[in-house]
Amino acid sequence: MLLRHLLFYATLFIATHAHALSADEVKGIIFGETDTRVEALNKAALTADEKTVAFIQALSDDAVKTSGDKVFVVKDDKAFDPVTGAEQPLPPDAEDVINPNMMRSELDNALAALKLLSKDEQLRREAIKTLGSDSDEARLPLIEKAYAAETVPALKDQLEMMRAAILLGSSDKAKRLEAAGLLSASKNPATKTVLIERLGTELDADVKVALQAALAKVEASLAWGDKLGAIFSGISLGSILLLVALGLAITYGLMGVINMAHGELMMIGAYATYVVQGLFQKYLPGAFDWYLLAAVPVAFLASALMGAVLERSVIRFLYGRPLETLLATWGISLMLQQLVRTIFGAQNVGVENPVWMSGGVQVLGNLSLPYNRLVIIGFAIAVLLGMGWLIGKTRLGLFVRGVTQNRPIASCMGVNTARIDTYAFALGSGIAGLAGCALSQVGNVGPDLGQGYIVDAFMVVVLGGVGQLAGTVYAAMGLGILNKFLEGWTGAVLAKIAVLVFIIIFIQKRPQGIFAMKGRSAEA
Repeated sequence: MLLRHLLFYATLFIATHAHALSADEVKGIIFGETDTRVEALNKAALTADEKTVAFIQALSDDAVKTSGDKVFVVKDDKAFDPVTGAEQPLPPDAEDVINPNMMRSELDNALAALKLLSKDEQLRREAIKTLGSDSDEARLPLIEKAYAAETVPALKDQLEMMRAAILLGSSDKAKRLEAAGLLSASKNPATKTVLIERLGTELDADVKVALQAALAKVEASLAWGDKLGAIFSGISLGSILLLVALGLAITYGLMGVINMAHGELMMIGAYATYVVQGLFQKYLPGAFDWYLLAAVPVAFLASALMGAVLERSVIRFLYGRPLETLLATWGISLMLQQLVRTIFGAQNVGVENPVWMSGGVQVLGNLSLPYNRLVIIGFAIAVLLGMGWLIGKTRLGLFVRGVTQNRPIASCMGVNTARIDTYAFALGSGIAGLAGCALSQVGNVGPDLGQGYIVDAFMVVVLGGVGQLAGTVYAAMGLGILNKFLEGWTGAVLAKIAVLVFIIIFIQKRPQGIFAMKGRSAEA
């Protein structure tokens, strides 16, 4: 912090035109009415040198005393002249300078405005944040100087906004018209808010027309960002639905088990991620940013093991009886929820994003792509490719397809169908665990985690076509994008209802879903 302040003062000394603090400026800032002191402060800040900054900082820290018309800066029980810096004896009758609230606010804003010229980007960022709502026209020259010198695009945009916001509040009509013209080229979403607020208070007809024209241009430039943002949100939601539905595509699509405990298998994957996070925090804090890499296989194995136990203990006795599997798995889901509540408590637990998944990419002024969403989209693609390879290219996948399509013939060919059933159900459950691991990075982890996705997962599988991997992908992405676009028009609840009505109508017209199953299995 000390180094940062030294850098700030050194930069300020170089960046500003040297103008030594004068005794008249000191007296103007200290003595008189508050308005007069504020005016003197702003005037001195425009041509501040390092002594001016130090004096303003001391005044803000209540380290300035007066005796008659003399001013002293007190530091380490010693008194110094603010102009020459020479040590002086502090008179016994010296009194503290009283700064009313308005003066204190102006001192803070003046210090922040001076930091705008710092070479330290973080100091400049903090200064812009402090001055965000300041519309004092007296600070305009300093902001224009900082705007001309700024090299970071994001900070330059914010300075432009501050400058235009100050000009919009000017009593000069020409300056307000100039500000409207400047803001019309902005692609910053905050510009829209500034223009709308000013339109509500503007009285001049010419300026109102200019503001409305600027607002129309800003809205047009933001339209593409809004559309691309809705598409990205839809793809992000679709990737989560895909992860949730992929496991169900095996247990329900291929095996015909209406697994109402699928959401709870996701929940187990999410809690496994939470446990791994805790272990890294306790035993490997230096490698905490990579805990997610260890959590992925742990979440898969935990859910797969639970799925294998369920298949061996309950599901295998109910094959061919879908309604009974529905009731049995629903009861299992309730037991799993209660088990988690007993172990971890009823409240949600916190799962943190690693540092490399925090933040995002700023593509447009109103379009930012969060890293955690991008990683989940990539993860969903990787899981999809891995599952496609496992089912389509491996011996295990061949046996799973053979058993699910014609169990007697597969058995006659020497395939251990009971073991394949366990493997297949464990695979679907493990993929549900992977979905839970991914969901832990974008939402809360709690005992009810799975309940929010189980219906959507069944809708995706049914809409895509039971047993069709490609259909699951199309249905997940289609529902995700459709849902996000409808949310923009109707709100979240009505969008959900509209999607449900659409699926019902679609299934009525095409019961087999988007992709119909072909061959003898479709006739069985």
